[in-house]
Parts: sequence; structure tokens; C-alpha cells
Amino acid sequence: MLQEYLPILIFLGIAAGVGMLLLGLGFLIGSGKKDDEKLSPYECGFEAFDDSRMKFDVRYYLVAILFIIFDLEIAFLFPWAVSLDTVGKFGLLAMALFLAILVVGFIYEWKKGALEWD
Repeated sequence: MLQEYLPILIFLGIAAGVGMLLLGLGFLIGSGKKDDEKLSPYECGFEAFDDSRMKFDVRYYLVAILFIIFDLEIAFLFPWAVSLDTVGKFGLLAMALFLAILVVGFIYEWKKGALEWD
């Protein structure tokens, strides 16, 4: 049973080694000079500002939420596609209903202008 996991352990060892090698090269070759611009705080796409109670544009967060929703849709499609022959016609209809609901939601958001960035 341990022999079945040996390729995975070798892969993880090589991946860790390559990662450490690249990090080490970055420290050795990199200049390490940090200026004020690089050390300034970065606040999720907006320029840094003094007042923490400034209003943010809600569309920024709405687009992020929509991305997460449709990204999760793709995450549900992978296991379904792998087991399509097992779930049969019921699984096909269930996924068609799931996708139809998401497409209706996407069209609704599109018509409401949630994806406009003006």
C-alpha cells in the first residue's frame, strides 16, 4: 500500500525542492531595495486614503461576489462531468436545472447593469 503513495511523495518532494530553489534564487538575485511606494498599504484596488469611513463603490464587491458564484458553478461541473455515466439521465436533468437557474441569475445581473464598470 505504501508503494501506491510513493509517486505522490516523490512529486511533493520535487515540488517542495523547486519551490525552495526559486525562493532562494529570488533572495539571492533580488535587489531588496524597498521604496515608499512598495511599502505603502494597498487597499483592494483603491488608492490609499486617510479616512477609513469613506464610502466604497458597491459594484466592486458585487463583481467579486458574482465571480465567486460562477467560479463555484465550474467547481460543481467537474465532479458531475466525471461521474456522468453513473448518475444517468437524472443527473443530467439536475445539472441542466442547476445551470438554467444560474444562467437566469446571470442574465438578470447583466440586465441590471451589475457588470458595467463606468
